[in-house]
Amino acid sequence: REEGGGMESPAIYGGLLNFSTNDSDTSGSGAERRGSSLAPQAALAVTLGLITCATTLSNAFVIATIYQSRKLHTPANFLIASLALTDLLVSILVMPISALYTVLQTWPLGQVMCDIWLSSDITCCTASILHLCVIALDRYWAITDAVEYSKKRTAGRAAGMIATAWVIAISISLPPFFWRQVKAEEVTSCNVNTDHIFYTIYSTFGAFYIPTLLLICLYGRIYVEARKRILKQAQNKQGKRLTSAHLISSSPGSVASTTSLNYGTNDASSCDTTSSSPSVSQVKVTVSDALLEKKRISVARERKATKTLGIILGAYIVCWLPFFIYTLLVPLCQSCFHPGLFDIFTWLGYLNSLINPIIYTMSNEDFQQAFHKLMLRFRCCRA
Repeated sequence: REEGGGMESPAIYGGLLNFSTNDSDTSGSGAERRGSSLAPQAALAVTLGLITCATTLSNAFVIATIYQSRKLHTPANFLIASLALTDLLVSILVMPISALYTVLQTWPLGQVMCDIWLSSDITCCTASILHLCVIALDRYWAITDAVEYSKKRTAGRAAGMIATAWVIAISISLPPFFWRQVKAEEVTSCNVNTDHIFYTIYSTFGAFYIPTLLLICLYGRIYVEARKRILKQAQNKQGKRLTSAHLISSSPGSVASTTSLNYGTNDASSCDTTSSSPSVSQVKVTVSDALLEKKRISVARERKATKTLGIILGAYIVCWLPFFIYTLLVPLCQSCFHPGLFDIFTWLGYLNSLINPIIYTMSNEDFQQAFHKLMLRFRCCRA
Protein backbone atom coordinates (compact mmCIF):
# COMPACT_ATOMS: atom_id res chain seq x y z
CA ARG A 1 0.00 0.00 0.00
CA GLU A 2 1.17 3.55 -0.64
CA GLU A 3 0.33 6.68 1.28
CA GLY A 4 1.89 10.08 0.77
CA GLY A 5 4.27 8.73 -1.84
CA GLY A 6 5.95 6.31 0.57
CA MET A 7 5.64 2.58 1.06
CA GLU A 8 3.82 1.63 4.24
CA SER A 9 4.21 -1.72 5.96
CA PRO A 10 4.08 -2.93 9.59
CA ALA A 11 7.19 -3.21 11.68
CA ILE A 12 8.13 -4.60 15.04
CA TYR A 13 11.93 -4.51 15.08
CA GLY A 14 12.56 -0.84 15.55
CA GLY A 15 10.04 0.02 12.84
CA LEU A 16 12.49 -0.38 9.99
CA LEU A 17 9.34 -0.69 7.93
CA ASN A 18 6.17 1.37 8.16
CA PHE A 19 2.48 0.70 7.72
CA SER A 20 -0.66 2.61 6.94
CA THR A 21 -3.07 3.66 9.65
CA ASN A 22 -5.93 4.44 7.28
CA ASP A 23 -9.09 4.49 9.37
CA SER A 24 -11.10 2.32 7.01
CA ASP A 25 -8.36 -0.32 6.86
CA THR A 26 -7.94 -0.29 10.62
CA SER A 27 -11.63 -0.57 11.38
CA GLY A 28 -12.07 -3.29 8.78
CA SER A 29 -9.19 -5.38 10.00
CA GLY A 30 -10.34 -4.82 13.60
CA ALA A 31 -13.81 -6.11 12.79
CA GLU A 32 -12.34 -9.23 11.23
CA ARG A 33 -10.17 -9.85 14.29
CA ARG A 34 -13.10 -9.43 16.68
CA GLY A 35 -15.09 -11.90 14.64
CA SER A 36 -12.35 -14.52 14.72
CA SER A 37 -11.86 -17.07 17.46
CA LEU A 38 -9.86 -16.09 20.53
CA ALA A 39 -8.20 -19.51 20.72
CA PRO A 40 -5.44 -18.77 18.19
CA GLN A 41 -4.68 -15.47 19.92
CA ALA A 42 -4.49 -17.20 23.30
CA ALA A 43 -2.18 -19.89 21.93
CA LEU A 44 0.01 -17.22 20.32
CA ALA A 45 0.12 -15.22 23.54
CA VAL A 46 1.16 -18.30 25.57
CA THR A 47 3.86 -19.25 23.05
CA LEU A 48 5.38 -15.77 22.91
CA GLY A 49 5.15 -15.50 26.69
CA LEU A 50 7.06 -18.75 27.17
CA ILE A 51 9.78 -17.62 24.75
CA THR A 52 10.08 -14.32 26.59
CA CYS A 53 10.30 -15.98 30.02
CA ALA A 54 12.85 -18.55 28.81
CA THR A 55 15.00 -15.78 27.34
CA THR A 56 14.88 -13.79 30.57
CA LEU A 57 15.75 -16.76 32.80
CA SER A 58 18.56 -18.15 30.63
CA ASN A 59 20.36 -14.82 30.34
CA ALA A 60 19.82 -14.03 34.03
CA PHE A 61 21.41 -17.38 34.97
CA VAL A 62 24.43 -16.64 32.76
CA ILE A 63 24.95 -13.30 34.47
CA ALA A 64 24.48 -14.85 37.93
CA THR A 65 26.87 -17.70 37.09
CA ILE A 66 29.65 -15.33 36.03
CA TYR A 67 29.04 -13.10 39.05
CA GLN A 68 29.16 -15.99 41.55
CA SER A 69 32.20 -17.81 40.13
CA ARG A 70 35.52 -15.99 40.50
CA LYS A 71 37.06 -18.45 38.09
CA LEU A 72 34.93 -16.91 35.35
CA HIS A 73 36.02 -13.33 36.10
CA THR A 74 38.05 -12.91 32.91
CA PRO A 75 37.85 -10.26 30.15
CA ALA A 76 36.52 -12.84 27.68
CA ASN A 77 33.72 -13.84 30.05
CA PHE A 78 32.94 -10.17 30.75
CA LEU A 79 32.08 -9.88 27.06
CA ILE A 80 29.79 -12.89 27.34
CA ALA A 81 28.19 -11.37 30.45
CA SER A 82 27.60 -8.14 28.55
CA LEU A 83 25.99 -10.09 25.71
CA ALA A 84 23.75 -11.82 28.25
CA LEU A 85 22.83 -8.45 29.77
CA THR A 86 21.96 -7.08 26.34
CA ASP A 87 19.79 -10.10 25.55
CA LEU A 88 18.21 -9.75 28.98
CA LEU A 89 17.26 -6.17 28.10
CA VAL A 90 15.72 -7.45 24.87
CA SER A 91 13.60 -9.91 26.85
CA ILE A 92 12.50 -7.26 29.37
CA LEU A 93 12.13 -4.06 27.36
CA VAL A 94 11.27 -5.33 23.89
CA MET A 95 9.76 -8.80 23.77
CA PRO A 96 6.80 -8.39 26.20
CA ILE A 97 5.49 -5.28 24.42
CA SER A 98 6.20 -6.87 21.05
CA ALA A 99 4.18 -9.91 22.10
CA LEU A 100 1.27 -7.66 23.06
CA TYR A 101 1.50 -5.82 19.74
CA THR A 102 1.73 -9.08 17.77
CA VAL A 103 -1.31 -10.60 19.46
CA LEU A 104 -3.55 -7.50 19.37
CA GLN A 105 -2.38 -6.27 15.95
CA THR A 106 -2.93 -2.71 17.18
CA TRP A 107 -0.95 -0.34 19.41
CA PRO A 108 -2.69 0.30 22.75
CA LEU A 109 0.01 2.10 24.76
CA GLY A 110 0.14 5.62 23.33
CA GLN A 111 2.78 7.77 21.66
CA VAL A 112 5.31 8.04 24.51
CA MET A 113 5.54 4.29 25.08
CA CYS A 114 5.78 3.81 21.34
CA ASP A 115 8.86 6.04 21.18
CA ILE A 116 10.49 4.30 24.15
CA TRP A 117 9.77 0.84 22.76
CA LEU A 118 11.03 1.62 19.25
CA SER A 119 14.25 3.09 20.62
CA SER A 120 14.79 0.09 22.90
CA ASP A 121 14.02 -2.35 20.09
CA ILE A 122 16.51 -1.00 17.59
CA THR A 123 19.24 -0.30 20.14
CA CYS A 124 19.11 -3.57 22.09
CA CYS A 125 18.74 -5.89 19.09
CA THR A 126 21.54 -4.15 17.21
CA ALA A 127 23.76 -4.17 20.32
CA SER A 128 23.15 -7.91 20.71
CA ILE A 129 24.30 -8.54 17.15
CA LEU A 130 27.34 -6.30 17.57
CA HIS A 131 28.29 -8.12 20.78
CA LEU A 132 28.68 -11.28 18.71
CA CYS A 133 31.21 -9.39 16.57
CA VAL A 134 33.05 -8.14 19.66
CA ILE A 135 33.33 -11.67 21.07
CA ALA A 136 34.52 -13.00 17.71
CA LEU A 137 37.12 -10.23 17.45
CA ASP A 138 38.39 -10.98 20.96
CA ARG A 139 38.74 -14.68 20.15
CA TYR A 140 40.46 -13.91 16.86
CA TRP A 141 43.12 -11.75 18.53
CA ALA A 142 43.55 -14.33 21.30
CA ILE A 143 44.29 -17.17 18.90
CA THR A 144 46.31 -15.33 16.24
CA ASP A 145 48.42 -13.19 18.58
CA ALA A 146 48.23 -15.11 21.84
CA VAL A 147 51.40 -13.82 23.50
CA GLU A 148 50.97 -10.10 22.83
CA TYR A 149 47.21 -10.02 23.19
CA SER A 150 47.34 -11.76 26.57
CA LYS A 151 49.01 -8.58 27.87
CA LYS A 152 46.38 -6.32 26.29
CA ARG A 153 43.39 -8.49 27.19
CA THR A 154 42.20 -6.52 30.20
CA ALA A 155 38.84 -5.65 31.72
CA GLY A 156 39.33 -2.05 30.57
CA ARG A 157 39.81 -3.16 26.98
CA ALA A 158 36.69 -5.33 27.20
CA ALA A 159 34.73 -2.35 28.55
CA GLY A 160 35.93 -0.24 25.63
CA MET A 161 34.80 -2.86 23.12
CA ILE A 162 31.40 -3.08 24.83
CA ALA A 163 31.00 0.70 24.81
CA THR A 164 31.84 0.81 21.10
CA ALA A 165 29.11 -1.73 20.34
CA TRP A 166 26.54 0.33 22.23
CA VAL A 167 27.60 3.60 20.55
CA ILE A 168 27.16 2.06 17.10
CA ALA A 169 23.79 0.61 18.10
CA ILE A 170 22.56 3.99 19.35
CA SER A 171 23.81 5.72 16.20
CA ILE A 172 21.62 3.36 14.16
CA SER A 173 18.53 3.86 16.32
CA LEU A 174 18.54 7.67 16.53
CA PRO A 175 18.16 8.97 12.92
CA PRO A 176 14.46 8.02 12.41
CA PHE A 177 13.40 10.23 15.31
CA PHE A 178 14.68 13.35 13.58
CA TRP A 179 11.97 13.08 10.94
CA ARG A 180 9.29 11.42 13.04
CA GLN A 181 5.87 13.11 12.84
CA VAL A 182 3.78 13.18 16.01
CA LYS A 183 0.15 12.49 15.16
CA ALA A 184 -2.67 14.40 16.83
CA GLU A 185 -5.14 11.54 16.48
CA GLU A 186 -5.16 8.38 18.54
CA VAL A 187 -2.13 6.18 17.91
CA THR A 188 -3.13 2.76 16.56
CA SER A 189 0.26 1.75 15.16
CA CYS A 190 3.81 2.10 16.39
CA ASN A 191 6.36 2.52 13.64
CA VAL A 192 9.10 4.71 12.30
CA ASN A 193 8.59 6.44 8.99
CA THR A 194 11.37 5.08 6.81
CA ASP A 195 10.53 6.55 3.44
CA HIS A 196 14.22 7.55 3.45
CA ILE A 197 15.73 4.67 1.48
CA PHE A 198 19.25 5.66 2.47
CA TYR A 199 18.43 5.11 6.13
CA THR A 200 16.99 1.68 5.38
CA ILE A 201 20.24 0.72 3.64
CA TYR A 202 22.34 2.30 6.40
CA SER A 203 20.44 0.59 9.21
CA THR A 204 20.26 -2.89 7.68
CA PHE A 205 23.90 -2.92 6.60
CA GLY A 206 25.10 -1.44 9.88
CA ALA A 207 22.99 -3.73 12.04
CA PHE A 208 23.33 -6.99 10.10
CA TYR A 209 25.07 -7.33 6.75
CA ILE A 210 28.43 -5.79 7.71
CA PRO A 211 28.53 -7.56 11.13
CA THR A 212 27.63 -10.85 9.42
CA LEU A 213 30.45 -10.49 6.89
CA LEU A 214 32.83 -9.67 9.74
CA LEU A 215 31.67 -12.72 11.73
CA ILE A 216 32.16 -15.07 8.79
CA CYS A 217 35.67 -13.74 8.13
CA LEU A 218 36.71 -13.82 11.80
CA TYR A 219 35.38 -17.28 12.60
CA GLY A 220 36.80 -18.60 9.35
CA ARG A 221 40.24 -17.34 10.35
CA ILE A 222 39.78 -18.62 13.91
CA TYR A 223 38.97 -22.11 12.66
CA VAL A 224 41.91 -22.19 10.24
CA GLU A 225 44.39 -20.97 12.87
CA ALA A 226 43.08 -23.32 15.54
CA ARG A 227 43.28 -26.27 13.18
CA LYS A 228 46.86 -25.39 12.23
CA ARG A 229 47.95 -25.13 15.85
CA ILE A 230 46.32 -28.39 16.87
CA LEU A 231 47.81 -30.34 13.97
CA LYS A 232 51.22 -28.73 14.46
CA GLN A 233 51.29 -29.71 18.14
CA ALA A 234 50.32 -33.27 17.29
CA GLN A 235 53.07 -33.56 14.66
CA ASN A 236 55.93 -31.83 16.49
CA LYS A 237 55.55 -33.47 19.89
CA GLN A 238 56.67 -37.04 19.95
CA GLY A 239 54.45 -39.39 21.85
CA LYS A 240 55.63 -40.06 25.38
CA ARG A 241 56.00 -43.66 26.37
CA LEU A 242 53.54 -44.43 29.10
CA THR A 243 54.28 -47.29 31.52
CA SER A 244 52.08 -48.97 34.07
CA ALA A 245 53.26 -51.60 36.54
CA HIS A 246 51.59 -53.75 39.17
CA LEU A 247 52.52 -56.79 41.24
CA ILE A 248 50.92 -60.03 40.07
CA SER A 249 51.10 -63.66 41.05
CA SER A 250 53.09 -65.77 38.64
CA SER A 251 50.95 -67.94 36.43
CA PRO A 252 51.69 -69.77 33.20
CA GLY A 253 50.91 -67.76 30.08
CA SER A 254 50.30 -64.51 31.93
CA VAL A 255 53.21 -62.71 30.25
CA ALA A 256 52.48 -63.52 26.66
CA SER A 257 52.04 -59.90 25.55
CA THR A 258 53.83 -57.95 28.29
CA THR A 259 57.27 -57.55 29.78
CA SER A 260 57.60 -59.17 33.23
CA LEU A 261 60.31 -58.70 35.80
CA ASN A 262 60.74 -61.35 38.53
CA TYR A 263 61.93 -60.82 42.06
CA GLY A 264 61.92 -62.61 45.39
CA THR A 265 64.83 -65.13 45.09
CA ASN A 266 68.56 -64.85 44.52
CA ASP A 267 69.13 -67.99 42.46
CA ALA A 268 69.39 -68.04 38.68
CA SER A 269 65.93 -69.42 38.30
CA SER A 270 64.54 -66.10 39.46
CA CYS A 271 65.48 -64.60 36.08
CA ASP A 272 63.36 -67.10 34.24
CA THR A 273 60.22 -65.21 33.19
CA THR A 274 58.33 -68.44 32.70
CA SER A 275 59.06 -69.78 36.18
CA SER A 276 56.02 -71.02 38.02
CA SER A 277 57.61 -71.30 41.47
CA PRO A 278 55.12 -70.18 44.12
CA SER A 279 57.88 -68.20 45.87
CA VAL A 280 58.38 -66.03 42.83
CA SER A 281 56.31 -62.91 42.15
CA GLN A 282 56.24 -60.81 39.01
CA VAL A 283 55.97 -57.11 38.21
CA LYS A 284 53.88 -56.72 35.11
CA VAL A 285 55.05 -53.69 33.09
CA THR A 286 52.90 -52.48 30.18
CA VAL A 287 54.49 -50.06 27.72
CA SER A 288 52.40 -48.00 25.30
CA ASP A 289 52.95 -45.09 22.94
CA ALA A 290 50.92 -41.91 23.62
CA LEU A 291 51.14 -40.56 20.06
CA LEU A 292 47.91 -42.18 18.94
CA GLU A 293 46.15 -40.86 22.03
CA LYS A 294 47.42 -37.35 21.31
CA LYS A 295 46.14 -37.53 17.75
CA ARG A 296 42.79 -38.77 18.97
CA ILE A 297 42.49 -35.84 21.39
CA SER A 298 43.52 -33.38 18.67
CA VAL A 299 40.89 -34.72 16.30
CA ALA A 300 38.29 -34.49 19.05
CA ARG A 301 39.23 -30.85 19.76
CA GLU A 302 39.10 -30.01 16.07
CA ARG A 303 35.65 -31.52 15.74
CA LYS A 304 34.40 -29.68 18.81
CA ALA A 305 35.76 -26.36 17.53
CA THR A 306 34.14 -26.94 14.16
CA LYS A 307 30.83 -27.83 15.78
CA THR A 308 30.85 -24.82 18.09
CA LEU A 309 31.70 -22.35 15.32
CA GLY A 310 29.09 -23.92 13.07
CA ILE A 311 26.41 -23.60 15.74
CA ILE A 312 27.31 -19.97 16.51
CA LEU A 313 27.22 -18.81 12.90
CA GLY A 314 24.35 -21.09 11.91
CA ALA A 315 22.05 -19.98 14.74
CA TYR A 316 22.79 -16.30 14.17
CA ILE A 317 22.24 -16.43 10.41
CA VAL A 318 19.10 -18.59 10.62
CA CYS A 319 17.58 -16.24 13.20
CA TRP A 320 18.30 -12.87 11.61
CA LEU A 321 18.86 -13.40 7.87
CA PRO A 322 15.15 -13.86 6.94
CA PHE A 323 14.16 -10.63 8.69
CA PHE A 324 16.82 -8.45 7.09
CA ILE A 325 16.29 -9.91 3.63
CA TYR A 326 12.58 -9.23 4.01
CA THR A 327 13.31 -5.70 5.23
CA LEU A 328 15.15 -4.87 2.01
CA LEU A 329 12.79 -6.84 -0.23
CA VAL A 330 9.47 -5.25 0.76
CA PRO A 331 10.31 -1.68 -0.40
CA LEU A 332 11.12 -3.13 -3.82
CA CYS A 333 8.15 -5.53 -3.96
CA GLN A 334 5.17 -4.16 -2.06
CA SER A 335 2.99 -7.12 -3.05
CA CYS A 336 5.46 -9.45 -1.30
CA PHE A 337 4.54 -8.11 2.12
CA HIS A 338 2.53 -10.31 4.49
CA PRO A 339 2.02 -9.19 8.12
CA GLY A 340 2.00 -12.73 9.53
CA LEU A 341 5.24 -13.64 7.76
CA PHE A 342 6.84 -10.45 8.99
CA ASP A 343 5.87 -11.27 12.59
CA ILE A 344 7.42 -14.75 12.23
CA PHE A 345 10.70 -13.30 10.93
CA THR A 346 10.73 -10.71 13.72
CA TRP A 347 10.29 -13.27 16.50
CA LEU A 348 12.81 -15.56 14.84
CA GLY A 349 15.29 -12.73 15.31
CA TYR A 350 14.29 -12.31 18.94
CA LEU A 351 14.85 -16.05 19.39
CA ASN A 352 18.57 -15.46 18.89
CA SER A 353 18.61 -13.78 22.32
CA LEU A 354 17.47 -17.11 23.80
CA ILE A 355 19.96 -19.19 21.82
CA ASN A 356 23.01 -17.01 22.61
CA PRO A 357 23.35 -17.93 26.31
CA ILE A 358 22.94 -21.61 25.48
CA ILE A 359 25.66 -21.63 22.81
CA TYR A 360 28.24 -19.53 24.64
CA THR A 361 27.93 -21.35 27.97
CA MET A 362 27.08 -24.96 27.19
CA SER A 363 30.21 -25.28 25.02
CA ASN A 364 32.40 -24.17 27.94
CA GLU A 365 33.20 -26.70 30.68
CA ASP A 366 33.97 -23.98 33.25
CA PHE A 367 30.53 -22.51 32.67
CA GLN A 368 28.89 -25.89 33.01
CA GLN A 369 30.57 -26.58 36.35
CA ALA A 370 29.78 -23.11 37.70
CA PHE A 371 26.21 -23.37 36.46
CA HIS A 372 25.71 -26.72 38.23
CA LYS A 373 27.08 -25.26 41.46
CA LEU A 374 24.73 -22.31 41.15
CA MET A 375 21.77 -24.60 40.57
CA LEU A 376 22.69 -26.68 43.63
CA ARG A 377 22.97 -23.55 45.72
CA PHE A 378 19.61 -22.35 44.41
CA ARG A 379 17.96 -25.66 45.30
CA CYS A 380 19.47 -25.63 48.78
CA CYS A 381 18.15 -22.10 49.36
CA ARG A 382 14.67 -23.18 48.28
CA ALA A 383 14.81 -26.21 50.56
